[in-house]
Amino acid sequence: MKKMLLLGMLVPSMLFAQEIKVPAGFSVTEIAKNQGAVRHIAVSKQGHVYAKLSKLKDGNGIIQLKDTNQDGVFEEETLFGNYPGTGIMIDGSYFYASSNKGVFRYALNATGEIADWNKFETIVDGLPDHGRDNAKPFVFDQGKNHIYVTIGSWNDPCRVPGTGQGMNPCAILDSAGGVWQFDANKLNQGFKDGVRYATGLKNAVGITWNPQTQSLFAMAHGRGQFHDFYPQYYTPQQSQELPAEAMYEFKKAGDDAGWPYIYYDHKQNKKIVAPEFGGDGKKTGGEKALDPVVAFPAHMGPNDILFYSGNQFPAKYKNGAFIAFHGQSAELKKGYLVAFVPFKNGKPSGKWEIFADNFAGTDLAKPTGPIQHRPCGLAEGPDGSLYVSDDLGGSIYRIQYKK
Repeated sequence: MKKMLLLGMLVPSMLFAQEIKVPAGFSVTEIAKNQGAVRHIAVSKQGHVYAKLSKLKDGNGIIQLKDTNQDGVFEEETLFGNYPGTGIMIDGSYFYASSNKGVFRYALNATGEIADWNKFETIVDGLPDHGRDNAKPFVFDQGKNHIYVTIGSWNDPCRVPGTGQGMNPCAILDSAGGVWQFDANKLNQGFKDGVRYATGLKNAVGITWNPQTQSLFAMAHGRGQFHDFYPQYYTPQQSQELPAEAMYEFKKAGDDAGWPYIYYDHKQNKKIVAPEFGGDGKKTGGEKALDPVVAFPAHMGPNDILFYSGNQFPAKYKNGAFIAFHGQSAELKKGYLVAFVPFKNGKPSGKWEIFADNFAGTDLAKPTGPIQHRPCGLAEGPDGSLYVSDDLGGSIYRIQYKK
């Protein structure tokens, strides 16, 4: 554990933040920068900001930023947790964080502070980690009876090595390519203690529990390389624009999003059989697989999803979904942004829209320099502010609304 008094180093900055485009009435403040590979974030009831790092910083993988006098300036930084990872959450009497193999918890004291930086308990460990798409984001259900953990696939299309054929059946689905459910209140669990709750997801870094629907939502990362392996079926442009990045709702154990056997084509609005399994870009399939709740352009890399429950933002945002996109769309010439989907009665009530844009710091249609920032994590503060993390530049932003 390492604690530092920052002495003004984290004075909120409006310099780059002014370049981020948000709707009228909103403002963006950069509350931290140069923090490293900041993945998911959480904000406590006290307003402390916690960030999980995918690469260790001074030997630690978790950051706490503390505003000691509630003036909007984070004067104190504490580093702890000697493991990299993505997932992070504060729930009830515990603070939770994940490595690339497990999920751990730290007890909170009566004032909501971490009681012992160096003492944690293991919820689950020993989950598959093949070095690629190995993040372990997690979420609890409403009653905190279960914890849901993503186990992504390290094999993009579940293809037999050295061939153009898919593994049929795809044995990877036995241990990856989905979300596993564990007992939220049992310690020292292993992979075998879990239940495959959601399947057919190549990788879902963004998962959340929607309290309005009492169901699990996940943002699926789509596969790629259609033209590279199947030029007889796909043009280079189609390879850039397919498949959709999709939002799915999982209402019960066993629900299947279809990967690797199918993908969703948002241009045809159809589930299409993957070429590894006999598809040609036109043949439909996956009759028993879920339809997406929302489909987004390809390769945008959705890395977090948050249903907004606060009261600071205008009414249209209440119960709607914010999504942090970590990549870019060749189709839109847009990316590295935060999108919003309005919801009503648990279902989308309008088209998705760009909420916060230009984190890239350059025009993606005609780039004049390198990408500056890539949104990765989302969190809601106790006052209803929206926080956005960036795992490229190491910044954390706070978005606020004033009438």
